[in-house]
Amino acid sequence: MSAARRDQSMHIDLSNNASQELPSIAAAFLIYFDVKAGYTIAWQRSLPGVKLEGVVEYKSLPSGLHKVKEDLIYYVHDQYAGLSAFVNEPAEENERNALMVAVGVLVPLSYGRLGRSWKHAERLKDLSRQLVHDITKTQPLEEFWECHRLPNDTTSSLGESPLDPPSTFRFKPNAVQAPRESKAPGRGRSVSDATTFVPPGQTLSPYHPALSLATFLNALGPLLFPLHRAALLRKRILLMGQAPVELACNYVYDLSILSNIPISVADLLSAEEPPLRLRPLFTVGIHDIPFLEKEAHVGLDGLSNPATPTIDGPADDYVAGSWVACSTDEVLATKAELYDVIVNLPPSYSQDAKEKVWPKIEYSDRTEIRATQRDLRRYRALRRGLRRWQRMDKTRNASNAENISSTDRMSLLPDNAQGAFDDAASTSDEKLVEQSSWPALAYSSFMWWASAGEKRADLQEEDERDASLLADISDSNHNTPLRPRSHSGTNMSPHLAQIAAPEMALIAYFHRLTTLILSTLADLVDLHDEGSSEGNQAESQEETVIFVSSEDMGRMGLDVWSEADKAFVEDVMELYFGRSAEVQGARVECCGIRIC
Repeated sequence: MSAARRDQSMHIDLSNNASQELPSIAAAFLIYFDVKAGYTIAWQRSLPGVKLEGVVEYKSLPSGLHKVKEDLIYYVHDQYAGLSAFVNEPAEENERNALMVAVGVLVPLSYGRLGRSWKHAERLKDLSRQLVHDITKTQPLEEFWECHRLPNDTTSSLGESPLDPPSTFRFKPNAVQAPRESKAPGRGRSVSDATTFVPPGQTLSPYHPALSLATFLNALGPLLFPLHRAALLRKRILLMGQAPVELACNYVYDLSILSNIPISVADLLSAEEPPLRLRPLFTVGIHDIPFLEKEAHVGLDGLSNPATPTIDGPADDYVAGSWVACSTDEVLATKAELYDVIVNLPPSYSQDAKEKVWPKIEYSDRTEIRATQRDLRRYRALRRGLRRWQRMDKTRNASNAENISSTDRMSLLPDNAQGAFDDAASTSDEKLVEQSSWPALAYSSFMWWASAGEKRADLQEEDERDASLLADISDSNHNTPLRPRSHSGTNMSPHLAQIAAPEMALIAYFHRLTTLILSTLADLVDLHDEGSSEGNQAESQEETVIFVSSEDMGRMGLDVWSEADKAFVEDVMELYFGRSAEVQGARVECCGIRIC
């Protein structure tokens, strides 16, 4: 595996200093709604060979957009990331009571997952507001194009563009558990090498999709963990919702980031071309069905069959047949063959409901996906940890925030997040979590009796493992300004940028969780291979079955009673190590005799 690809697996597009140049664009365009012709390109400029007609009109304006006043739409077109700013203004009856325009750009994906296109978001919104009442005044568009356009000879080399430049992260080890020396070649690291990343002096720029991570956690609750596992298995994941789509696009970005394979374990994987990243497609619609059908036929039969540069960036960046996207076209939800997992997001107005409205996650056969009991406990522990982390961070930065108003303090968390990391917002809703099995209930009851009602030792160890996933993050990030604006998009005063945000903590948490899972399985593979005779190892390695005990399941932070988690381990072993696994769940025994 190339060093460039390993660096790419951890790159999170954080180099967003104000002084940095905006990404150059390959195309710019203006789309308006014509009462007779529908959505029409009124103005366009592009590099030679970049196709816009019949593409950007549909990608820039997904279904249902006429119901909202403003929106930002992200999408992928060939080797470009697209961003369009949509504005809807009231109008006369002859204009169908609405004036709708969108100003958009295409940015090469060689700049990153979205080509850092969000850096143009504010300007695109301004242009849309200027042009919504008169689309003929295109001089600002001409100036914008001339200022940010790529040279004409750029298109011929875009397909060979290098991966994102390696970030200048400083890595800090996190001792989750003691390392185990391995004699297997290329397996010199274990879960103790799980790292957190500290981008020195860097900030998340306005409209950066990662600013929605806290909202993402708040929206999915414990369901984020089974969704994360589906992403690690590189499933085709479709997020279905209603307009506006900006937040759903941000969620696509978030999931692709959280499911990255960290550098610390990339070399531990046995697969020749392990799927280090889940490919984000962002907004898709009915016009993308042919492409999605093609992806459905590719699948993950051979991980050596990567996506081509004309689909989504450099050839060794992703594997074909796995992606995450969002859509407002309900037709896609009816075509179960196009996706593996569907996430039905609640409408935006559900935020005003008296009771929390949760997303519903299903497989393509409509089997519902629920969080495990272990996920629920981990979710509550994560929220407690983030709450303590934020409290310590605010105390540490008090000297820099003496003049912060109460309104500004509330804006440090995303909208509707006064309880974003409050245990009171945690839930044990049966609709979200698998019911405890009879063996699990029997074991829990017995352990409660045996411990005389005191906290069980196994749960104490579980808490310690969960706490270790957030360890050292506060110390390493407290001098790093990460949030220059609130989630709602309003600019924040400079002194607020000194208060750290939870985004990097969440990313580090899930990367450490991924490291825990893969490193544990890598150690099991090593132990098995070391125990095999040198003469027979080469012949039997691919055919032998790796045994995974319930203790191993616990070390990976998985539910020892869950059949879904057992199946997950089997799939991970096959996908990343090319081996079969026999997974043993927890059992209740008495005097050496298994009861259940």
